Amino acid sequence: MKRILVPTDFSEQAENALKVAVKLSKKHNSEIYVLHSMEMPLHLASSSDSGALPESLFFIKLAEKRFNDLRKSTYLDGAAINEAIGHNEIYEDIEEACKKNNIDLIVMGSNGASGFKEMFVGSNTEKVVRTSKIPVLVIKNNHPEFNINDFVFATDFSEEGRGSLDKAQKFAKKVGAKMHLLFVNTPADFKTSAQAHNIMENFVRGMGVENYTLNIYNDTSVEKGILNFAQQIKAQLIGMGTHGRKGISHFFNGSISEDMVNHANMPVITFKI
Repeated sequence: MKRILVPTDFSEQAENALKVAVKLSKKHNSEIYVLHSMEMPLHLASSSDSGALPESLFFIKLAEKRFNDLRKSTYLDGAAINEAIGHNEIYEDIEEACKKNNIDLIVMGSNGASGFKEMFVGSNTEKVVRTSKIPVLVIKNNHPEFNINDFVFATDFSEEGRGSLDKAQKFAKKVGAKMHLLFVNTPADFKTSAQAHNIMENFVRGMGVENYTLNIYNDTSVEKGILNFAQQIKAQLIGMGTHGRKGISHFFNGSISEDMVNHANMPVITFKI
């Protein structure tokens, strides 16, 4: 977590994400890169159009003013902040910024139920979560303190999920959290306790996982099971792996439970498989 990227539209939700990033940066001596994407129409972004430049300069100056106002925030005192303005769609700017600055973690804001749904279903930001090779931490609320003691990592314990588990355990170790590996048993894909334990034990064997528990939770859907288990143990973070459309759709699209979308008041982090 030496380099953290925080996309911002200068909203309250984006500021909540930035506050968390600052807390992480102070604990881990990280640099923060704050990125604002203007997503200007092509004719405004292009200086070759004689009438476009003054309009594009207006939006750039407006973004610079917002950055100036942001810099006055007391919670940024002592934080190493870098600022950038992008002109493309947000997921394109984020991808470019990650490559250019060797970003280790993306922290993004979301505004409650509707914002969480917008973030993960069909929006540009969903593309970031779905395609990013960098872990993405989604923040929904203001967190005066951001301490992760219990971290639920939900997985189907298939072989392809080992890569995301490796990233998740490194993150857990970095933040000093106990990781609770979770298998959600549903009527549609029921396994006996013995079968589930066997799958889980084979999955973690040789992975070098430390400070963890193995858990089976029975529920009517995977999404409800993740949420209910996390609430039961009073976890501070939910994590999962994603591998493009298949991974994100399994947890966040199509038949996703409204409970997971609307009631997941804790942060969520995704790791590319």
